[in-house]
Amino acid sequence: METLYSILDWPGTKWLFVVLAFVMPVASLLTWAERRQSAMMQDRLGPNRANIGPIKLWGILHFVADALKMIKKEDFIPANAHKQLFGMAPVLALAPVLVAFAIVPFGPTIYPEFFGTALPALLPEGTPSIRLQMFAPDYGILFYFAILSIANFGATIAGWASYNKWALLGGLRASSQMMSYEVAMGLSLMGVFLVMGTLDPGAMVEWQGTHTWGIVVQPVAFFLFFTAAIAETKRGPFDLPEGEPEIIGYFVEYSGMRWGMFFLAEFIEIVFVAMILTTVFFGGYHVPFMDADGVFRAFGLESTWQATHGMVVVLQLVTFGLKTLFFCSLQLAIRWTLPRFRADQLMELGWKKLLPLALVNLMVTALVLLFTM
Repeated sequence: METLYSILDWPGTKWLFVVLAFVMPVASLLTWAERRQSAMMQDRLGPNRANIGPIKLWGILHFVADALKMIKKEDFIPANAHKQLFGMAPVLALAPVLVAFAIVPFGPTIYPEFFGTALPALLPEGTPSIRLQMFAPDYGILFYFAILSIANFGATIAGWASYNKWALLGGLRASSQMMSYEVAMGLSLMGVFLVMGTLDPGAMVEWQGTHTWGIVVQPVAFFLFFTAAIAETKRGPFDLPEGEPEIIGYFVEYSGMRWGMFFLAEFIEIVFVAMILTTVFFGGYHVPFMDADGVFRAFGLESTWQATHGMVVVLQLVTFGLKTLFFCSLQLAIRWTLPRFRADQLMELGWKKLLPLALVNLMVTALVLLFTM
């Protein structure tokens, strides 16, 4: 049993569980959800052809068909491409995004003694708690920005290694866009750090559980971060690096599963941005009006019924998942609602609009804290 516990408590096991059980399925289903949502917004039928006999399920099997199609396609490498870097670029685009989930607190701390005898029997004697966060460093969110800087190399190397001038231009656009919006994104969170007094996402969630949600104390930071985060994912209306009609993208020379890795990384970034928004601004896994002890309190009233610890854990996990799915859906809606920016508009928004607003928000937050403490 001690060996089993050591495996389950190892941070890598928790990371694998989150990525394989939630992130990958949700990211795959988002490819289908985007098609259905765009079809509804444009008054089309959307995907409805993939089926197993009479079972169609509104075309939900299309993401399975897409995966099989990419696996079976020829893995073509241009003759003059740098083969090693050409193969490394999709990995550099996908791997950092998966690693970034290590800092996300996707659930509360579990205390085995509140589960009767079933759970403690599976754990070594004296096990105090199980934390549902894989990696909880003091520098917390800064780890996310460090990972983002590595992900930039994937797009740039893909464009350069393809030996294609259009792919190179797409890679340079992607790199400049991501670096530009990282500045505004980081500064937008500085106000949150000042108010909550921590960089650890888990501590941020606990602060929101005892005070109020982050969006209440930092509404400007939320909109600034959300805008910059969408630009970081290179999704519409910020999809200049890979615009289909006139710009082409940095993965124009990629095919098969290599192209699929870029495609999957994009949707995994959507899930990660949704999780960060949930964690920093919307209380994380906390259920509205429910305390950690399972008592519902709202508007000065308190319920006489109290949920058990196990029920609280389940409710909080479900709440975190629903909040994440909401922000995923919101990002898809924005993708199919707003027109694409021009290159000059994109840079102007990042450097002349978001960056000054983030600095003003930081200064105002610091002054308010200085005079109220």
